[in-house]
Amino acid sequence: MKQFFSFILCLFVCVSIGPLSADEISLKSIFNGKDFTGWEVPKDNIWFTAKDGILKLENGPKKRGQTLWTSQEYEDFEMEFDFKMGKGTVDSGIYVRNSREQIQIGISGSLKRDMTGSPYISGKGYPVEAKGIKDLLKLDDWNTMKIRAKGKKYTVWLAGKEVMNYESESAPKKGKIGIQLHGSRVMSIEYRNMKAAPIK
Repeated sequence: MKQFFSFILCLFVCVSIGPLSADEISLKSIFNGKDFTGWEVPKDNIWFTAKDGILKLENGPKKRGQTLWTSQEYEDFEMEFDFKMGKGTVDSGIYVRNSREQIQIGISGSLKRDMTGSPYISGKGYPVEAKGIKDLLKLDDWNTMKIRAKGKKYTVWLAGKEVMNYESESAPKKGKIGIQLHGSRVMSIEYRNMKAAPIK
């Protein structure tokens, strides 16, 4: 009888463990809050600073933009982070596996309005617009965004609410994650609690 119950317990544990779903994954920090370990810093960096747990992006005197890329490449992944709008007309975003596909944060330079959470696809512009952003986005406080890139499908959550999903035919299979600072304007934005992990 004892052996029978041990077998049942083992069977239950084995079935319970199984593969983790995307909702159950354990995200790992990709920004240590004090330096750029794990990131590819642009030469002569004047755009990005890491201090007291915060990654700050700010244009230089010539209003030039730049991108901070992860050293690691990702296929399917999930990413979560906090962001807070700074000064000026904020135009930032997260590049997904390359510099041609991005999840927008802030004001679109082409549309001249806030497109936070929407996908920007090079050659297509904004094929869909994130929903409910006006009610969820805090302009003077921290916001939490989650991005899931699985195959060709992008899904975005803001403040725990799903606001966008889109399937991009041009989505690359593998690449790095980029934090964009748009040029041709005076602006700043801050990021913190940046976490990511591959998903199956």
